[in-house]
Amino acid sequence: MQLNALKPGESAIIAAIQAEQALVQRLNALGFRAGKQVQVVRQAAFNGPLHIRIGSTDVVIRLQDARSIQLHTPLPDPESIPA
Repeated sequence: MQLNALKPGESAIIAAIQAEQALVQRLNALGFRAGKQVQVVRQAAFNGPLHIRIGSTDVVIRLQDARSIQLHTPLPDPESIPA
């Protein structure tokens, strides 16, 4: 699964980044690394960029860049898990 497939409110763990080296370095500098949890906060209208939360950092990335980020299965929404 790729990051662009997540819907707002969904979270998942980064498995790998498969892109050219320059993009991998830029994403690493923003905190995108294997094993880190990411959450989609929202998506801009008309298939626009994604607002992503990774740790305590919010980042807006293009959909084509989000397609380079491979994820493990999405995590369940913590509010939907019965206590």
